[in-house]
Amino acid sequence: MADRCLEYALDVIDGVIIAGPHVRDACWRHICDLETAEGRGLYYDYEEASESIAFFEEVLCLNGGQFEGKPFILLPWQAFIIGSIFGWKRYSDNYRRFRVAYIETGKGSGKSPLSAGVGIKGLVADNEPRAEIYAAATHRDQAKILFRDALAFFDQSPELSERLVASGNGDNRWNLAYPATSSFFRVISSENKGKSGPRPHICLLDEVHEHRSADIIEMLRAGFKFRKQPMSFMITNSGHDKTSVCWEYHEVGAKIAANQVQNDEFFAYICAMDEDDDPFENEECWIKANPSLEHGIPGLDYIRGQVTEARGMPSKESTVRRLNFCQWTDADNPWISSMVWMACADKDYDKGILAGRRCWGGLDLSSVNDLTAFSLVFEPSFEDQYWRLLVWFWVPGIGLTEKAKQDKVPYIAWRDAGYLNAIDRKTIEYEFVITDLVEICQEYDVHKIAFDRWNFANFQKDIDRLGAQLPEMEEFGQGFKSMSPAIKEFEKMLIGGKVRHNGNPVLTWCAANAVAVEDAAENKKLDKSRSNGRIDGIVAATMACGMIDPESGESVYDQRAREGKGMFSEV
Repeated sequence: MADRCLEYALDVIDGVIIAGPHVRDACWRHICDLETAEGRGLYYDYEEASESIAFFEEVLCLNGGQFEGKPFILLPWQAFIIGSIFGWKRYSDNYRRFRVAYIETGKGSGKSPLSAGVGIKGLVADNEPRAEIYAAATHRDQAKILFRDALAFFDQSPELSERLVASGNGDNRWNLAYPATSSFFRVISSENKGKSGPRPHICLLDEVHEHRSADIIEMLRAGFKFRKQPMSFMITNSGHDKTSVCWEYHEVGAKIAANQVQNDEFFAYICAMDEDDDPFENEECWIKANPSLEHGIPGLDYIRGQVTEARGMPSKESTVRRLNFCQWTDADNPWISSMVWMACADKDYDKGILAGRRCWGGLDLSSVNDLTAFSLVFEPSFEDQYWRLLVWFWVPGIGLTEKAKQDKVPYIAWRDAGYLNAIDRKTIEYEFVITDLVEICQEYDVHKIAFDRWNFANFQKDIDRLGAQLPEMEEFGQGFKSMSPAIKEFEKMLIGGKVRHNGNPVLTWCAANAVAVEDAAENKKLDKSRSNGRIDGIVAATMACGMIDPESGESVYDQRAREGKGMFSEV
């Protein structure tokens, strides 16, 4: 029987399989250790490695889509990992060599089922009395993702179904027990901190880049002292925080693989690009971050689509580089490139084409001496294929010259050209803004206006005092939950060239300043505190996009799509 672990290592070193620098180092480490590790009390158990690979392929079946019910045939890189972590042992006691396995690959490579399989093998094939196997994460819901893969293995395997007992029903199952050894497999998270300490035989840690601290990792490793061959199997995408625990594991793993640091208990398989690789320019390097790509996972079309969406949109580009190409990026990303923004400029259209078209608004109220912005997004019409964006700005007029020097922008010129409403006051007085809003909303078919609740109570008092009538107004949160869907909708419009703004230089300045921040779940929001200047106009425009309500009546855009014409057909 072929040694698939060694075969992979040799193919990588010989260039038969294209891999990044850290994977090449890991393969060279394996080959060198076959020659030298005996002097350190280590040996490679070929039979154990082969049996471990066979366990996956003969006992476990994959789940979901085209893979449903198919045997888990390990891809070469997966066989290398499984052969390494189960095959390498210590002469002193014949227990496993590796205590930590750190796996970092592109999104969708197949890390999760591999990890769940490691847990199942540790549960039933290690002969460990009262083994405790944990699927772990910072939050319980994240940890359940790995556990669902383990349950799917149980559901589809006659061998496992005969030996294991599941507690709970359907998606609410919470425990897999192996009565023969009084062992179990369940979920744990940092929310369990402070409870009786676990004694893990194997812990599976998912999405390590999302861990804000090492709490859950240290909680589990504290229980290792009760086991003879415990292991942390850690899987992750690349992150953006180089002060995180994930970056620490990435860095030490890369150094160990390169033999710059000696640690015989740490196994690292870290996908990465070489320094001169640009995955946005050369598809040939994609496999370095996506080791399953030659086998159609996650698929060339999928990655090409991700790259296409990201071109010209720096926040999306950062996410794609991190998740699809294993390139660690900064957390703060400029949101809109000037190329994409200016491609959507249309200064010369007749504003009369907006009459009668439904539109939605966004209102970003300022503090007393900053910009206030109001935006309207108009749906397409039969005569005009584009969504149209208009934004109005207000600023205190007294002291405007000093403010222009402070912000380093030509407020005076913008005021004189009509792009900016300078109120003849030292501070923003909302009654002037409200008066203008009433006139604007009487001119256009405004269905709803989103507002940020900050300072809105005072604004509402002035509305009531003036007896002003405005369209329905709806509070719009500024956090990830509300902003992320709106940002993504606005991005689609911009990248797809489906929206046109009128080239207002104040709005263009706001667009250039806008910075998007992202949480661990890839949700986005605009962050004024991290931006390079005012972004009020872009915030207002984003909120307006978040208000678009296709259920309020079929838009012309939807109607033309239903009729098979498309918005870009000849009218």
